[in-house]
Amino acid sequence: MAQIKTQTLARIDWKSITWFVGLMGIAIVLPRFIHNQFVTGPIVNATLFLGAYYLGNGGAIMVGLVPSVVALSSGLLPLPLAPMVPFIMISNAILIVVFSWSRKMHFGASAIVAALAKYLFLYVTALFVIKAIMPNNFAAKAMATMMAWPQLVTALVGAIIAYGIIKLISRGENA
Repeated sequence: MAQIKTQTLARIDWKSITWFVGLMGIAIVLPRFIHNQFVTGPIVNATLFLGAYYLGNGGAIMVGLVPSVVALSSGLLPLPLAPMVPFIMISNAILIVVFSWSRKMHFGASAIVAALAKYLFLYVTALFVIKAIMPNNFAAKAMATMMAWPQLVTALVGAIIAYGIIKLISRGENA
C-alpha cells in the first residue's frame, strides 16, 4: 500500500502546482492592496500569460476567473461595473486561449493578437452593457473608458512582464 502512495505522489506535477498557487496568490492578493488599474492590470495580465505558458488553458483560465471578482470586492472595479464581471472573466479566457493557440507563431505576435482580442471583446461588450445599465450618464462614459484602451495597454505591458519572467527562468534553467 505504501508503494502505491509513493508512486501516486511521484506523478504529481509539483512544478505546475507551484505555478498555479503562485499565480492564484498574486491574482487574489494584489487587487486587495493596489487600487490602480495601471499597476494591477499589467501584473494580472502577466499572470494570465504566464499561466497559459506554464499551465495550459485550463489552469490559466482558473487563475483568470479570480482577479475581476477580487477587484470588485476590493473596490478597484467600481460597483456599477459589477455586471461587467462575467465579461471580464470571458475576456481573460479569450486572452489565454488566443495566446495559447497562436503561441506557435512568435511570443510577441501571439501576445499582441491575444491582447487585441481581449480588448475588442471587452470594449464592444462594455459599450452595450454600460449603455444598458446607465444610458446617457457621464459616469457611464468614464466606466466605459476603463474597459477600453487601458485594457489593451495593460494586456500588452503584462505580456512584456511575462516575457521577461519566462526569459529569466529559462536562462536560470540553462545555467
